[in-house]
Amino acid sequence: MLLKFFLTCNKIGAFTLGGGYAMIPIMEREFVDKNQWMDKQEFMDIMVVAQTTPGIFSIDMASHIGYKLRGVWGGIVGALGIAIPSIIAILLIAMFFHAFKDNVYVGKFFKGVRPAVVALIASPCFTMAKTAKLTWDTVWIPVVCCLLIALLGVSPILIIIAAGLGGYLWGRYTRK
Repeated sequence: MLLKFFLTCNKIGAFTLGGGYAMIPIMEREFVDKNQWMDKQEFMDIMVVAQTTPGIFSIDMASHIGYKLRGVWGGIVGALGIAIPSIIAILLIAMFFHAFKDNVYVGKFFKGVRPAVVALIASPCFTMAKTAKLTWDTVWIPVVCCLLIALLGVSPILIIIAAGLGGYLWGRYTRK
């Protein structure tokens, strides 16, 4: 199980461009749909926790999922599996960057990859909205949060704290 989890994380880390958020659809397909190691709700819960913990998002996701599956060793295996391909890629890029930095084809490659990365990052937003069961009554919450961050420069940390506190208070209110 640990070897299969390591290889799955390694594959995700090796073939995803655009960082942690671009990995979300691939992680969901591998962990939820293909291997059925968890359901969508568990995946979403882990994603929320990984977003609120400091560190590299993809490594946080893999280590949280690994911990859920196989405890501490699963967390370690997940973190290493997702990180090793990036470490190798960064080392290779650093070794050969000067030789290729002005190459026209390399520039065109990255120009073509950018829109795909935007789509990979946007896709989880729609998935999260479905899983979070957003309705017309609650859609204002993420919109207001985005506007507060983008237009007024409110710290995302304050938004997370306020949302957590609001969710806690709402839960207490609706239980009564």
